[in-house]
Parts: sequence; structure tokens; C-alpha cells
Amino acid sequence: MSSLWAALSSPSEDGFLANVALVDDRQYEGLSPDQVLKLIPAEYQHPLLGLADSVTFASAELPLRVVDRWGERGRCVRVVAAELWSIENNLSGANMDFEEFAGAVDDDGVFRGF
Repeated sequence: MSSLWAALSSPSEDGFLANVALVDDRQYEGLSPDQVLKLIPAEYQHPLLGLADSVTFASAELPLRVVDRWGERGRCVRVVAAELWSIENNLSGANMDFEEFAGAVDDDGVFRGF
């Protein structure tokens, strides 16, 4: 978990950071994105969820599963932890849509930046 937190809390080359709250709780282990979405309080206003799972920790890139909450609710894309800031900053600022990131994944289905 510390490697994930280090990646998420390190600014990009231009100084950008993802606005994230890390929740480390075994009660969420093994839940699908749809199941996790149902647990989110109605007042939670963030546009996405980032889920760390076995795929995340099996790679040095730490590809999180990012779940869209605003556009196509429940749609997922993988993003390397070091690029989460790009999706979070642009969705939160309404500069881009989730589908733009989903359309920019590499052949293995992971977004690594533009």
C-alpha cells in the first residue's frame, strides 16, 4: 500500500496531484465496482472512484481501476497510479469526459497519459 500512496502523492512533472482520499479497509475487498458504487453516500460529489485490487498490486505501474460516477456510471478504465491526477483533475474541472480517457488506453487497456 505504501508504494501506491507514494505514487499517488507524488506530483507530476508539472506539479499536478490527484485529489484523493485513500481508504484501506478489508470490508471492500473483492467487491465489484457496482457493489462499491452502491456503498457511496449520496452527498459524495467526486466524479470517480479509484479501486486498488490484485491487478493493481501485481504491476510496478500500479494500474488502478477507475470507475466513472458522472457520465456513464459504472464504466471502468485502468490507469497507472502516476497518471491518476490527469483523470481526476480533468473530470473534476469538467475539462474532459471519462470517455476521452477510456478512448486513450493502450492496447492492454491501461491509460498511461496522453
